[in-house]
Amino acid sequence: MNKHAVHQLVLDKLAVDLDIAQRAAQTAYETATHEENIAENKYDTLGLEASYLAAGQARRVEEIRQALTLCQNMQLRAYDDQRGIEVGALLGLADENDRQQWLFLAPDGAGLKVDVVGQPVTVITPRSPLGKSLLGKFEGDEVEILVGGARQQFAVTEVK
Repeated sequence: MNKHAVHQLVLDKLAVDLDIAQRAAQTAYETATHEENIAENKYDTLGLEASYLAAGQARRVEEIRQALTLCQNMQLRAYDDQRGIEVGALLGLADENDRQQWLFLAPDGAGLKVDVVGQPVTVITPRSPLGKSLLGKFEGDEVEILVGGARQQFAVTEVK
């Protein structure tokens, strides 16, 4: 698996998400400012509700724009077995039941999933418990996190 290809897929997905969010924000803004949505009495809240939606959509656009900018500016370096896992790493993890998963450690965009030749890759950030525990680890290391009161253990099987 090529981390540069995964990085490009993440950028492409964020760009598509940004376009969708911008169109949704524009639609919400147009609805909120349309003359038919001017309140006729104190119980007519359609315009107010539309303005809340427009504000939320605008915030979402900014979140995606920030994630896209951070990911565009991220420096992809080859894995250095002296430094360990750092932002920009593509890594394979195996859980206690030997189920394998691929993760891409990015500065933002957590939860985003991309598909690389049928293999799902999930974006995580150093702000997550798993991302934080992976920083500085090496191929072959094990990490343990607490999720919902249950301990989960993972082995780092591969780092790129």
